[in-house]
Amino acid sequence: MAEMATLWIVRHGESTANVAASAAEAAGSELIDLSHRDADVPLSDTGREQAQATARWLAGLPEDRRPDVAVVSPYLRAVQTADLALDGTGIPVSRDERLRDRELGILDGLTAHGVRRRYPDEAARRDRLGKFYYRPPGGEAWTDVALRLRALLGDLRRDHEGRRVLLFGHDALVFLTRYLVEGLTEEELMALTRRYVIANCSVTGWSADADGRLRPDVFNDVGHLHAQGARPTREDEVHAEPV
Repeated sequence: MAEMATLWIVRHGESTANVAASAAEAAGSELIDLSHRDADVPLSDTGREQAQATARWLAGLPEDRRPDVAVVSPYLRAVQTADLALDGTGIPVSRDERLRDRELGILDGLTAHGVRRRYPDEAARRDRLGKFYYRPPGGEAWTDVALRLRALLGDLRRDHEGRRVLLFGHDALVFLTRYLVEGLTEEELMALTRRYVIANCSVTGWSADADGRLRPDVFNDVGHLHAQGARPTREDEVHAEPV
């Protein structure tokens, strides 16, 4: 099977919705104070700093490690992250809707408390089905996101065999890229989601081994943010480690 030489995925920088969601959860609110649809949520000032720190990390990579191509979620927070991180690199960039964030349907804009209060039956159904297979009305299950990501990875393998590919996406996409590339089970994937929060502008990556199979290099790494003096978000304080 054709394979890329290297694959990275970077979560977008901190967004204004990340800030609003943290504030709403801390206050025990049912609703997150959002003024944009999900696709149009921009980066916060901290998110822009994180993206600029990611640019400095990319600039510091050896020539034989720098990405050949970048593929970006069309959501504004990912586009802005990629624009800042790739500015001046000359790396070809394309957008692909299969990298968009998971769609939450009727639960969009609600905190965990809000879901339990407004849709108790849905909260109970989610508990029964489990995080992986639960699909909110009008939204996507993790399995739905995996299907579109699986198709994207197949195209990347075909079109960029032997090349270094950099993705910009969202937290669920990071977890699911591990699931697909490493052949994880549902149980292994869910264990990762319980242990880790994917940090803003974290880097997760794989490199092809001697047999041409992608093997994990790093997961949820934010060392470049600290090294470049970018302000960490609260999520940056959770586990990040090489694998």
